[in-house]
Amino acid sequence: MGHERCRVSGSEAIAGCITRRDFLKVTGGAVIASQLLALTGCIEEGEMNWTPFGDLGERYIPSVCLQCPGGCGILVRVVNGRAVKIEGNPLYPSNRGGTCPKGQMGLQILYDPDRIRGPMKQTKRRGDPTGFRQISWDEGVKTLMAKLKEIRQRGEPHTVVVMTGRLRGQMGDLFGRFCDAFGTPNNVGHSSICEDGSPMAHWMAQGWKKYAAYDWDNCEYAIIFGGEFLEAWRPTARLLRAWGDMRRGWLGVRAKFVYVGPRFSVTAAKADEWLPLNPGTDAALALGLAHAIVRDRLYDRKFIEERCFGFEDWQDEHGHHHRGFKDYLLKEWSVGKASKICGIPAETIERIAHEFAGKAPHCIAAGARGTSMQSNGIFTRFAIHALNGLVGSVDSLGGVLRQIDPPLTKWADVVQDEIAKAGVSQVRIDYAGTARYPLAGKVYQDICDRILEGKPYPVNALLCYYTNPLFASPDINRWTKAIEKIPFIATFSPFMDETTLHADLILPDHTYLERWQDDVIYPSMGYPVVGIRQPVVKPLYDTRNTMDVILQVAHEIGGSVAASFPWKDAEDLLKFRYRGVFEAQKGGKVKGNFTAETFDEWWEKFCKLGVWTDPPYPYAREHPERWAKVLVHHEKEKEEKEAGKFMFYSLHLRHKLEHIAEEEAKRNGTTVEREMEQMLEGLKVAARGDELYLPHYEPVRYVGDRKEYPLVLVTY
Repeated sequence: MGHERCRVSGSEAIAGCITRRDFLKVTGGAVIASQLLALTGCIEEGEMNWTPFGDLGERYIPSVCLQCPGGCGILVRVVNGRAVKIEGNPLYPSNRGGTCPKGQMGLQILYDPDRIRGPMKQTKRRGDPTGFRQISWDEGVKTLMAKLKEIRQRGEPHTVVVMTGRLRGQMGDLFGRFCDAFGTPNNVGHSSICEDGSPMAHWMAQGWKKYAAYDWDNCEYAIIFGGEFLEAWRPTARLLRAWGDMRRGWLGVRAKFVYVGPRFSVTAAKADEWLPLNPGTDAALALGLAHAIVRDRLYDRKFIEERCFGFEDWQDEHGHHHRGFKDYLLKEWSVGKASKICGIPAETIERIAHEFAGKAPHCIAAGARGTSMQSNGIFTRFAIHALNGLVGSVDSLGGVLRQIDPPLTKWADVVQDEIAKAGVSQVRIDYAGTARYPLAGKVYQDICDRILEGKPYPVNALLCYYTNPLFASPDINRWTKAIEKIPFIATFSPFMDETTLHADLILPDHTYLERWQDDVIYPSMGYPVVGIRQPVVKPLYDTRNTMDVILQVAHEIGGSVAASFPWKDAEDLLKFRYRGVFEAQKGGKVKGNFTAETFDEWWEKFCKLGVWTDPPYPYAREHPERWAKVLVHHEKEKEEKEAGKFMFYSLHLRHKLEHIAEEEAKRNGTTVEREMEQMLEGLKVAARGDELYLPHYEPVRYVGDRKEYPLVLVTY
């Protein structure tokens, strides 16, 4: 069968293959069966029982799981006001009614007896659990507002640091907007200690810094570098279902999986082949595969000629000659060289390269463990992603996709007074984006050192939202000392974690089953998907949605800060953003019909179903106008076509480093060349010249003498 037979989503396949009678046999439960049947279009929306029925007062309320960033759609069974069971929402395309064990455990979060039951203030020594006094929300919000207002009135808003963890839906933009309006550049997320180098690889090659989606439904050959497909990759439920479909040959073809990683994981055990390479040498293997593909002319010539930059040698606007990826691979690499470094036999590399290149649709994907979490992670991911470019598996059937965002209403510009403008112009506390960390958006792990040094300035207040630096950092002794130096600490945690124990003020959040919050899907399906969290039960304790608290604090600070937040509460803000989805008049085809005459009617349906989607995914190979979104044009790129290019030679990286070197040269009265060299030395990058901007292998760095300490830590 040809590839056309594959172009089908999971929900479409179910609708075409399973009858109403089959569903009733399988499910056994009338309510869940009705939800599954609604997915197939076998019953009308009016038949779905979302309201209380019978004497039990029982109902299923849709929400979105928050046990991991995967954000699967769920249905919470509520009986007499108490949540008693969590199931998957069959209308949600990523998990289609399934849940993983983490998702099933959500009720333990809601009913955990150790939850913080209301706002508290420390009255004794920090870290003393007996010193916390229960206070009212009025006192708690006024305490936080007064402290922030005092710092701001001193002209020091930049000395406030906001550290965040699991930001979903609008929470990231909300905290970013608050920091911009208040006047601090120090909005520090924890991604620098938990993300792999994938977003940076996508930026270097394609111009956008996000995770990618993968078209597993149509992939026939996958090479997975370090991604624990069956254990802890994201979104887990989506991957588990995709694995089962692909391995069973659900549409006539059984996909082949090759797993690359130093540890014999569950995914390695279940794959067709496991390549147990030496830790930190993934880029060498990728370059060995790339060498064989280029040497034997197995690459996608059409894609490379039309949509790629830097494959061949090229000249810049000054007439200077630059090396292309092809010449670099053929002259600097060989399968034998790659084999010697990574430890995989040369004949295996040769065979895998030929199999992969000849078996479209295909793709290469990579997770964090054993790949990007090493010291050479960013360039490792660039080398791995370059394989997708070589075989043309970019925004194509069975390949790597760019997740499309929903058409939300755009934010209005933040209102800033002179205090805010002066504050956000200060260098970040973590030096992200400077010559010290030129490619970083944030450097979570270094905040404690900057606090202890008091440089570039002292930290006067720390706010923590779903992050716990006293636990998440390997060397907590540094953080313990740093915490002692900060005059004021507030957290929004619903649990007494290590950092919250050392806080001055605790303003506990609702759990995710008690609050309003949206959830834009983790990159997975490609097409837009959003879910809605809504209270499935009344709040058990005297807690509050942190979104409401931030809005209230902004309103009470007043002035330009208040003007930046015209919404009265979380639900009002969400409705503002999602009016754009209604006005776009797109999607909602979870059951074939999601039309509405008014926004209020649309919102009611959204909350009733728990999900809005807009399938199918428009592959750029078939919709050329989308190349402009997939291969983002660089403002200094010599090629002026709107769509841009897949960059084997990363102009994005080159111009970024050159810009920072130029700024540093002006500031220090030195040369660009000197500043560039100092920057690369500081980053401990070995490559120089054109090699720096090409997919290449950076040797993994060892701590201490390699002969005495030869082992490399691979976490999982």
